[in-house]
Amino acid sequence: MEHPSAVMNGAASTALVVAALRAIETASSTPLFTDPFAARLVHAARMPRPLPTHPDQVGEEDKALFQLAVDSAALRTRYLDDYLMGSPAPQVVILAAGLDTRPFRLDWPPGCRVFELDHTSVMEFKQKALDQIGARASCDRRPVAVDLRDDWEAALVEAGFDPSQPTAWLIEGLLPYLPASAEEKLFDAVHRLSAAGSSIGVWATAQDTQSAGAPDQRLSAMYATFGIDITDMANTEPRRSIIEYLPSLAWKVEENTMADLSKRYQRPLPSSRRRLTFFTAQNSF
Repeated sequence: MEHPSAVMNGAASTALVVAALRAIETASSTPLFTDPFAARLVHAARMPRPLPTHPDQVGEEDKALFQLAVDSAALRTRYLDDYLMGSPAPQVVILAAGLDTRPFRLDWPPGCRVFELDHTSVMEFKQKALDQIGARASCDRRPVAVDLRDDWEAALVEAGFDPSQPTAWLIEGLLPYLPASAEEKLFDAVHRLSAAGSSIGVWATAQDTQSAGAPDQRLSAMYATFGIDITDMANTEPRRSIIEYLPSLAWKVEENTMADLSKRYQRPLPSSRRRLTFFTAQNSF
């Protein structure tokens, strides 16, 4: 039988680190959100060197670095939580869902359908880990096991997605890993499947990674500590700016930076924090 940690490899392995950061934030004294399932997912992976899931498990020499990472994860999570909870759309699609637990931990309105798309191995790992603790979704959750390089549109529709209804799309942490052509195909598909009243929530564009150059050495070192190499994962191919492209398709874009969210949620971050883009887009067709 394949070891659980082997399932979460490559870019998917970063989802484990993010889950650990969500667990640490949840256990903090003033969390911006709570994720009671994050620690379970991290423990289920049985990594050779366990990831911390509580502030007390972070070594003194790593506290500053981990706090930076936790704060960043907290801001991105809370921002996208608020985006989804503020959407009146009857259906939500989470692309490359990874270890996202929003279908279980957010207070969804009655009848809301939430579709989660990711590789079969990742979806099965998450399902098994959550089943073991009796987790129950608070929405009509529709897991869709599919590779986004395949015909995910057909798989989504087969799972019950209705293109005639407004949709809230979530694209969190996916774009920096995509080739330029794959990003274009992804947004063209999202546009094609979006009825009037749909919206898109995004964290991090490929341009963020490109403008920053190599990944932050401190964060790279933190990931490497747990056997995860993020230095070669980002795709640096030149591409169109999705923030500039969407308005040409009648999407209204509202952009935020980490500094904006730091002020909004009163979570101070170092002024040297690299630029990372958060944006939502609402269609007007």
